[in-house]
Amino acid sequence: PVLLNQLTELRVMSKAWAEKNNAVEPKDIKAKDETFSHRNAMGTGPFVLKEWVPDQKIVFAANPLWWNAGKTEGNVTEITYTPIKSEATRIAALLSGEVDMVRDTSLQDLERLKANPNLKVMEMVENRTIYLAMDQFRDELPGSNIKGKNPLKDLRVRKALYQAIDVGTLQRVTMRGMSKPTGAIVSPLVNGWTEAVDKRLPYDPNAAKALLADAGYKDGFEVDLACSNNAIIQDEGLCQAITSMWARVGVKAKLRTLPAVTYYPMAQRHEASIALLSWGVPTFDALYTLQSLTRTKTTGGDGNYNLGRYSNERMDYIVDRVKTEIDLPVRNRLLTEGLQLQNDTVAHIPLHNQMLAWAMKKNVELVQRPDNRIDWRLIKVN
Repeated sequence: PVLLNQLTELRVMSKAWAEKNNAVEPKDIKAKDETFSHRNAMGTGPFVLKEWVPDQKIVFAANPLWWNAGKTEGNVTEITYTPIKSEATRIAALLSGEVDMVRDTSLQDLERLKANPNLKVMEMVENRTIYLAMDQFRDELPGSNIKGKNPLKDLRVRKALYQAIDVGTLQRVTMRGMSKPTGAIVSPLVNGWTEAVDKRLPYDPNAAKALLADAGYKDGFEVDLACSNNAIIQDEGLCQAITSMWARVGVKAKLRTLPAVTYYPMAQRHEASIALLSWGVPTFDALYTLQSLTRTKTTGGDGNYNLGRYSNERMDYIVDRVKTEIDLPVRNRLLTEGLQLQNDTVAHIPLHNQMLAWAMKKNVELVQRPDNRIDWRLIKVN
């Protein structure tokens, strides 16, 4: 039922080009086993690579040989991507007219950009959920003062951590309004989502304390909290705020922050007790999320991003059944059941869906997409 959705992520190569350049068989780039295609772009899409200067710019030009050349809504013939790591420098480049658009707009600059008569800002909810993954596999958490057992295996503890987080404050203060709190592990754009699934457990520090006491942790406990500092919007700020909120109920989170290049490999090695993560759904179907985040890790796509190693027999059954179910009403009910089961068992703690903010010159027209991708074919510069 989702074959067409999945095909949107299928990268098609020209058979003739691959054969001509001896690039038919896939190679292991990690073993430095390269083919021509590793360093040369095929260029069969609407734009082709014209120039690439590492760390300075990458230039694409409209492809006159593309099958639909000259028939799209856009009028742009050349696009230059300029990597600018510094937020301040990026915004300064937009304000000075050096660049036409900035997709990664800093929250603190939004109001200033909106007030500029020469610019405009486009906003929408992204198809991306920010959440916390918790280690539910180890028998003892590394770095915790609790020895011989893992508090995160206890549903009461996971609920306590959930109910100790004030997502309203995170939205208002940390995210400056640029987030949509959620109780679901997917956004409302995803098939399987319902309003019931989106309902959060209430913020209630007293209930959190009671749950911890009932679980045998009246005095709280220490736990490792890992966070990126350059991958998710306000990632470090979110983790700092959550650390303070948990401290109020007796849980001492030992926060460590890492750049994305080292953070994600670390998290995928299961070296974090609790980790701040994000998840987008390119197929806009909840199977993509449930199979990756909540299915017991086996082979292939099953549990490939289940970093807390959550495992539930009913969840595994739902995921495996949905893979082959062709009756759409039945399939959708199973997806919703799976999303609700993730909530009921607190497999993860969902926080919010990110908001996109693209800033550009007034004369630039484009279509903002919830997957945070820019369709070059539709860009107009007046």
